[in-house]
Amino acid sequence: MQSHTTVDSYIKSQDPKVQIILNKLRKIINTQTKEVVESISYGMPGYKLNGKPLIYFGAFKTHIGIYPTPSGISAFQKDLSPYKNAKGSVQFPLASPFPYDIFEKILKYKISENKGEI
Repeated sequence: MQSHTTVDSYIKSQDPKVQIILNKLRKIINTQTKEVVESISYGMPGYKLNGKPLIYFGAFKTHIGIYPTPSGISAFQKDLSPYKNAKGSVQFPLASPFPYDIFEKILKYKISENKGEI
Protein backbone atom coordinates (compact mmCIF):
# COMPACT_ATOMS: atom_id res chain seq x y z
CA MET A 1 0.00 0.00 0.00
CA GLN A 2 1.40 3.35 -1.05
CA SER A 3 1.67 6.02 1.63
CA HIS A 4 0.43 9.49 0.67
CA THR A 5 0.95 12.80 2.40
CA THR A 6 -1.45 14.90 0.28
CA VAL A 7 -4.88 14.45 -1.23
CA ASP A 8 -3.44 15.41 -4.63
CA SER A 9 -0.93 12.55 -4.38
CA TYR A 10 -3.64 10.10 -3.31
CA ILE A 11 -5.94 11.01 -6.20
CA LYS A 12 -3.16 11.04 -8.81
CA SER A 13 -2.17 7.50 -7.79
CA GLN A 14 -5.58 6.13 -8.82
CA ASP A 15 -6.84 4.87 -12.17
CA PRO A 16 -7.84 7.82 -14.42
CA LYS A 17 -11.55 6.89 -14.28
CA VAL A 18 -11.42 6.76 -10.48
CA GLN A 19 -9.55 10.08 -10.39
CA ILE A 20 -12.56 11.73 -12.04
CA ILE A 21 -14.87 10.49 -9.26
CA LEU A 22 -12.48 11.41 -6.46
CA ASN A 23 -11.86 14.89 -7.86
CA LYS A 24 -15.61 15.45 -8.10
CA LEU A 25 -16.10 14.34 -4.47
CA ARG A 26 -13.34 16.72 -3.40
CA LYS A 27 -14.94 19.56 -5.37
CA ILE A 28 -18.36 18.89 -3.83
CA ILE A 29 -16.86 19.00 -0.33
CA ASN A 30 -14.94 22.20 -0.97
CA THR A 31 -17.97 23.83 -2.62
CA GLN A 32 -20.26 23.04 0.31
CA THR A 33 -18.05 24.54 3.01
CA LYS A 34 -15.02 26.79 2.89
CA GLU A 35 -14.02 26.05 6.51
CA VAL A 36 -13.18 22.39 5.84
CA VAL A 37 -9.69 21.13 6.68
CA GLU A 38 -8.35 18.56 4.22
CA SER A 39 -5.71 15.96 5.07
CA ILE A 40 -4.70 12.36 4.66
CA SER A 41 -6.08 10.38 7.55
CA TYR A 42 -6.25 6.61 7.91
CA GLY A 43 -4.42 6.48 4.56
CA MET A 44 -7.16 8.28 2.62
CA PRO A 45 -8.52 11.78 2.04
CA GLY A 46 -10.16 13.02 5.21
CA TYR A 47 -12.05 16.21 5.97
CA LYS A 48 -12.76 17.91 9.28
CA LEU A 49 -15.05 20.78 10.13
CA ASN A 50 -14.93 22.60 13.47
CA GLY A 51 -12.26 20.14 14.60
CA LYS A 52 -14.57 17.14 14.12
CA PRO A 53 -14.51 14.45 11.43
CA LEU A 54 -16.76 15.37 8.52
CA ILE A 55 -16.19 12.71 5.88
CA TYR A 56 -13.48 10.48 4.45
CA PHE A 57 -13.34 8.69 1.10
CA GLY A 58 -11.14 6.02 -0.40
CA ALA A 59 -10.67 4.17 -3.65
CA PHE A 60 -10.50 0.39 -3.69
CA LYS A 61 -10.29 -2.25 -6.42
CA THR A 62 -14.05 -2.55 -6.93
CA HIS A 63 -15.60 0.37 -5.08
CA ILE A 64 -15.35 3.85 -3.64
CA GLY A 65 -15.82 3.84 0.11
CA ILE A 66 -17.13 6.83 2.01
CA TYR A 67 -16.91 7.18 5.76
CA PRO A 68 -19.22 9.88 7.16
CA THR A 69 -19.19 8.48 10.73
CA PRO A 70 -22.14 6.42 12.00
CA SER A 71 -24.58 9.35 12.10
CA GLY A 72 -24.07 10.02 8.40
CA ILE A 73 -24.97 6.42 7.60
CA SER A 74 -27.91 5.96 9.97
CA ALA A 75 -29.62 9.16 8.78
CA PHE A 76 -29.74 7.83 5.20
CA GLN A 77 -30.40 4.10 5.63
CA LYS A 78 -33.21 4.15 3.05
CA ASP A 79 -31.02 5.82 0.40
CA LEU A 80 -28.10 3.53 1.23
CA SER A 81 -30.04 0.25 1.34
CA PRO A 82 -28.98 -0.80 -2.20
CA TYR A 83 -25.31 -0.51 -1.22
CA LYS A 84 -23.08 -2.49 1.07
CA ASN A 85 -22.85 -0.45 4.26
CA ALA A 86 -21.91 -0.76 7.88
CA LYS A 87 -22.09 1.40 11.00
CA GLY A 88 -19.85 4.18 9.63
CA SER A 89 -19.20 3.31 5.99
CA VAL A 90 -20.76 2.63 2.62
CA GLN A 91 -19.35 1.10 -0.56
CA PHE A 92 -20.35 2.39 -3.99
CA PRO A 93 -19.38 -0.12 -6.71
CA LEU A 94 -17.19 1.17 -9.51
CA ALA A 95 -19.28 -0.88 -11.95
CA SER A 96 -22.23 1.49 -11.39
CA PRO A 97 -22.56 5.26 -11.77
CA PHE A 98 -21.49 7.04 -8.60
CA PRO A 99 -24.53 8.42 -6.70
CA TYR A 100 -23.30 11.99 -6.24
CA ASP A 101 -26.77 13.06 -5.08
CA ILE A 102 -26.63 10.69 -2.10
CA PHE A 103 -23.07 11.76 -1.32
CA GLU A 104 -24.12 15.40 -1.32
CA LYS A 105 -27.13 14.74 0.94
CA ILE A 106 -24.91 12.95 3.46
CA LEU A 107 -22.31 15.71 3.27
CA LYS A 108 -24.88 18.48 3.87
CA TYR A 109 -26.23 16.55 6.85
CA LYS A 110 -22.74 16.12 8.30
CA ILE A 111 -21.94 19.83 7.80
CA SER A 112 -25.11 20.79 9.68
CA GLU A 113 -24.27 18.28 12.41
CA ASN A 114 -20.69 19.54 12.79
CA LYS A 115 -21.93 23.13 12.99
CA GLY A 116 -24.33 22.15 15.77
CA GLU A 117 -27.44 22.80 13.68
CA ILE A 118 -28.83 19.28 14.13
